[in-house]
Amino acid sequence: MAGSRQRASGAIALSAAMLAAAAATLMAYWPGLMTWDAVRQYGQAIDGDYDDWHPPAMEWLWRQLIPIHAGPAPMLVLQVALYWIGLGLLSAWAWRRPRPGLGVALASVGLLPLGMALMGAVLKDCLMTGALLAATGLLAWTREARRAGVRPLLAGLALALLLAAATLRFNAFLACMPLAVALLPARWRDRPWKVAATAIVATALLMVPLPLANRLLHAERSGVELSLVIFDLGGITEESGTNVFPALGVANPIAVNHRCYSAVKWDPYSNWVDPPCPLGFEPFRAWAARTHASPTRLWAGAILAHPLAYALHRLHHFNINTRFLVHDPVERAVQVQSAPNDWHYTVHPGPLLSAIDAAATASAGTPLGWPIAGITLALGVLIAAPRLASRPLIVPIALSSLFYGLGYGVFSVAAELRYHLWTMLAALIAAAIAGADLYAMPVRPWRRIGWAAAPLVLVVVAASAFRLS
Repeated sequence: MAGSRQRASGAIALSAAMLAAAAATLMAYWPGLMTWDAVRQYGQAIDGDYDDWHPPAMEWLWRQLIPIHAGPAPMLVLQVALYWIGLGLLSAWAWRRPRPGLGVALASVGLLPLGMALMGAVLKDCLMTGALLAATGLLAWTREARRAGVRPLLAGLALALLLAAATLRFNAFLACMPLAVALLPARWRDRPWKVAATAIVATALLMVPLPLANRLLHAERSGVELSLVIFDLGGITEESGTNVFPALGVANPIAVNHRCYSAVKWDPYSNWVDPPCPLGFEPFRAWAARTHASPTRLWAGAILAHPLAYALHRLHHFNINTRFLVHDPVERAVQVQSAPNDWHYTVHPGPLLSAIDAAATASAGTPLGWPIAGITLALGVLIAAPRLASRPLIVPIALSSLFYGLGYGVFSVAAELRYHLWTMLAALIAAAIAGADLYAMPVRPWRRIGWAAAPLVLVVVAASAFRLS
C-alpha cells in the first residue's frame, strides 16, 4: 500500500514537472516565435490563398484556429501540447509497468535544450515532431491495451497523427513509416517478407498525404521542388568541373556556379538573395516554363552521368548538416526573435527566454546538438535491440530516427538544426528504453553493448578531435 502511494505521489510530481516545463516554453516564447517561414504561412492562413512552398495543410489548420485567437499563439500551444502529451504518454507507460526510473528518463528527454527552444518557434518541423511524439506515446500504450476495442482505437489515433505529420514535410514518410508498420496488426508483420511488403506499401501510402492535401486545398505550384534540383546541379557542377545546368544564357557557367555554390545550403540560388545568382531559381524556372523540359529528368541525368561528383556534393552537405567534421558553428542553433511582420507579433526578452536560449546555443556545441550523434545513437540502439524485452517498441522508434536522419543525406537543401529535432529526440527515447532494459537484465551482454556503443563513441571522438584540431 505504501509503495502504491509512493508511486502515485511520484507520478503526480512528474506530471507537475512536465506541465511546468511546457509552461516555461509557452511563457518564454509567447505568443510564439515567427521566423520568415511562419510569417509567410500566417499571411496565407489569413488570406486562404495557399501555395505549396510551405505545407498548405499547416496553413489550413492555422486558418481554422484564427477565430479562436489571432496570431501564432494557437499553433504554439498546439505543438507544445503535442510534444508534452507524447512524452507524458511514454512516461506514464513506463510508470505503469512499473518502471519509474524509465518514466523520469523519458520525461527528461523533453528537457533537451534544443527541443525546449525550438518548440517555442512556430515551424512545420516542430509541429511534425509533436505529432510524431504523440503517435509514439500512443504506440507504447497499444502494447498495454487489453480491453476489446481500445487497442484499435489507440492505433487509429496514432495512424491519424502519422498521416497528419506526413502532410508537413515531403520527407516525413521516412520518420512515419517504421511507426506506422509497428501500429498495424501483428499478423501483417510476423514474417520477414511480410514486414518488407508492409513497409513498402506503408511508405507508398505515406507519400500521398502531402500532394493530396496540396491538391485538395488548391495550392498554387511554387516550384519548391526546384530547390533540390538546382542545389544538386550546382554541387555536381562544382565537384565535377562540368556544367550540368541547362542553357540559361550564362557565359562561363562553371565560374558563375563556383561563386554561387555553397555546400551549406541552396540559398545563394534562391530568389531572396541580392544579387541573384544567374543560375538560380528564377532563371531556372523560366527555362523550364519556356522549354517545357522536365527538371527532374535533367536532375536524374546529371546524377547518372556524374555519380561521384553527386556523392561528394551530398557527403559534404551531409557532413555540415549533421555537424560532424566541422570547425565553426554553421549558423545560430535557434532563433531568439521573430522576423519583422505586418501584425507586429514578437517574443519579448526576459530571463526565462534568455536561459532557454543560452542552454540551447551552448548545447549545440556538444554532442546533444550534433545530429550525427543522434543518428549513430539510433544505430547503436538497433544493434543492442534484438535481445531486449522492449524491442517491439524500441526498434520502430530507433528506425524512425535513423531513417529520417539519414534521409537528409539525399533530401536536404539547408543545414538548420530544426530539421533534426525528431531524429535527436527519437534516438534519446529509444536509448532510454534500451538502457532501462539492459539495466534490468540479470546478465548483461557486454560484447553486444560494446558494439552498440561503438558508432556513437567513434563519431563523438572524431568530431571532437576535428573541432580541436
